Amino acid sequence: MKNSTKILIIDDERAIVEVLAASLKDDGFIVDTAFSGRQGLQKIREFSPDIVLQDIWMPGDLDGLQVLEEVKKGGYPDCQFIIMSGHGTIETAVRAVKNGAWDFVEKPLSMDKITILIANILNFKREQAEKNALLTRLRKNIALVGESPVMVSLKQMISRVATSPAWILITGENGTGKELVAQNIHYLSHRAGNPLVEVNCAAIPGELIESELFGYEKGAFTGADRAKKGKFDFANGGTLFLDEIGDMSLEAQAKILRILQERKFYRVGGNEPIEVDVRVIAATNKNLEEEIKAGRFREDLYYRLNVVPLRVAPLRQRREDISTLIDYFGDQFLRNNGYKRKTFSPAAVEKMQGHVWPGNVRELRNFVERIYILTPGDDVDIQDLKFAGLTESPGSPGDSELLTFREARAHFEKEFLIQKIEENQGNISKTAESIGLERSYLHRKIKSYGIEVS
Repeated sequence: MKNSTKILIIDDERAIVEVLAASLKDDGFIVDTAFSGRQGLQKIREFSPDIVLQDIWMPGDLDGLQVLEEVKKGGYPDCQFIIMSGHGTIETAVRAVKNGAWDFVEKPLSMDKITILIANILNFKREQAEKNALLTRLRKNIALVGESPVMVSLKQMISRVATSPAWILITGENGTGKELVAQNIHYLSHRAGNPLVEVNCAAIPGELIESELFGYEKGAFTGADRAKKGKFDFANGGTLFLDEIGDMSLEAQAKILRILQERKFYRVGGNEPIEVDVRVIAATNKNLEEEIKAGRFREDLYYRLNVVPLRVAPLRQRREDISTLIDYFGDQFLRNNGYKRKTFSPAAVEKMQGHVWPGNVRELRNFVERIYILTPGDDVDIQDLKFAGLTESPGSPGDSELLTFREARAHFEKEFLIQKIEENQGNISKTAESIGLERSYLHRKIKSYGIEVS
């Protein structure tokens, strides 16, 4: 297979240029040459090489390092430089690499070393291309669906803040897609090639959250027979997503605040500070200003996190997106589960748009999948929605006249809990985690509404 890699050689010693060019052409590379810094800069613009082999000391007004600096400033991020010199020093090599060179080689040149360096560069480029392709596919899979005004505004905000280093606080009801927003921010940022570590603060017992976040040293407590890294370690260089941060203890909040201020932390049982480079994105379904007034959330942490506030609108505020979401979820089920395409009638779509979705997009997705499973035909109408369990929602047309607000809320809560308990096959712990409630509080609700759990 023909090698399409383009290599430019810049050196004022013609004998070296000719030998290098002949050898590289024999290896199948596309080669061009230049004999001064100024000529080399022009060839870079015209030839667009993948790799430049360049001498440092050349006649004229541009030496090799100046050419390197000009190219790196001029927007050629994929062009890699190997600097050559017969008069090299450690200082020169360090400066070349600091300015963006791949490596520095001394003359007389070793073709074996040149060949190895070129192979390393090509492997790096191949890995970068594969990583970029994976990121592109990932970004498509986590796309925020919808063109309602609130969704367009949210997507515009994400595109603006993703490339900044700012800490972000995402608010919104359960099921609106706060985790998806955090993923979009990370994978559109400069940290996309580094880890995104997600922590559900509500799912970790209060006494364990510090060791989960910060890790612990051997012997820090009974059973700690070895040291363990925490989530901040694993997120170093990337992003840490703290979901449901409103459920974090005040003590853990204080330590998070310290990390955000000092960019270092201590492991449980440790005395040595550990420095980290982590971007923190937090999310909550709670009103943190009310939590601050109640003494359950630190005001200083709130303002530290709330550099850029993002609110994810509930589905009832973007009903026009429901039709698009139905099609999007259908595409997913076709691709991942092998279902046949189902067509929702205009009446069915209108009915779903009029429904109150307390579980928001997550609930809608579950319902659409249920329709795909339970509906035998290819067409979906209102009777299919009812068969799949879509009942009249408090808040639908006509309901407001029949129920007081308190009655409507109680009716909604009961129906919602019954549905979620069924989805989790009667497992109360899983249900509590999925809807963001404490297990004991969910038990009290089940008892108050007289819900039978099998």
